[in-house]
Amino acid sequence: MQAEWEELARRNWLEESDSQQKPIPPSVSPGYYFSTTNPFRDQPNAFIEGQEKARQGDLNAAVLLLEAAILQDPNDAEAWQMLGTTQAENENEQAAIASLQRCLELRPNNLQALMALAVSFTNSGLLREACDALRRWIRHNHRYRHLVQDSRGPTSPLQDVLLLFQEAALLNVDGVDPDLQTGLGVLYNLSSEFDKAVEAFSAALSVRPQDYLLWNRLGATLANGNRSQEAVEAYSRALELQPGFIRSRYNLGISCINLGAHREAVSNFLTALNQQRRSQSCSQQQMSANIWAALRIAISMMDRPELFQAANMGDLDLLMAAFQVGDL
Repeated sequence: MQAEWEELARRNWLEESDSQQKPIPPSVSPGYYFSTTNPFRDQPNAFIEGQEKARQGDLNAAVLLLEAAILQDPNDAEAWQMLGTTQAENENEQAAIASLQRCLELRPNNLQALMALAVSFTNSGLLREACDALRRWIRHNHRYRHLVQDSRGPTSPLQDVLLLFQEAALLNVDGVDPDLQTGLGVLYNLSSEFDKAVEAFSAALSVRPQDYLLWNRLGATLANGNRSQEAVEAYSRALELQPGFIRSRYNLGISCINLGAHREAVSNFLTALNQQRRSQSCSQQQMSANIWAALRIAISMMDRPELFQAANMGDLDLLMAAFQVGDL
């Protein structure tokens, strides 16, 4: 249990949940696993409705609608991008990576997809892949592409790309480029320079104060730098802006455990699981294995063996009643 907790606590950005779905043929997308029972399979305007569900915070319904849009048009790069970012918010990093990679096959210069892919690779501990995505972001950005050189000498991939982003930042003498600062924040996290990463994300937030993704990334960076109380404030701000943000709810629970607030942690994990289940189309298998694991750890720290057994059995209703957690 201790080893499991240490692993979860280390990955404050968090990675994928286990997929129980069967693949659609590779002609649609190698590596992405679609739902086999999608009630929206032939839904008209599935992409538009999927966007709206994502804005509302109903991430499971959004995923199913976006999958339906892609099955109707496998070459819709915008739908692949939206599916990737939605899967990441829904605590399913592997699906996010596969979706964003397919988007970039169709549209290699999509800067938003490249940045999102870099974040997902970072969450999954894939340093070289994250650096490659960020280097591609610079190469395809008309403001900074002239900085890219074939070789910078005997530097590591991380040092090489970090220098690129630092040079690019010096060009912005008249203001802050929030996307560039986001990339810097990711790179400083990869190099474990958490104070610098906090500065970068804070700079991005000075331009986009309503960006809940940035607030979550700031929170994760603060948590990685052992500043859990400040992380709670950042996660809480993200959830004020987007109550359906599963990943931020999960991360908030992790920080609560770090602060010894086990009951509050359990409440956040149960809320996140209930949000994932809330869609009529979401089965137990679509609920995040990461969140269940963290829930078991939090309950074990409360010395409630009967409730730990309920968590092992996946009895969400019993646990919600025991901790008096209701629907949002």
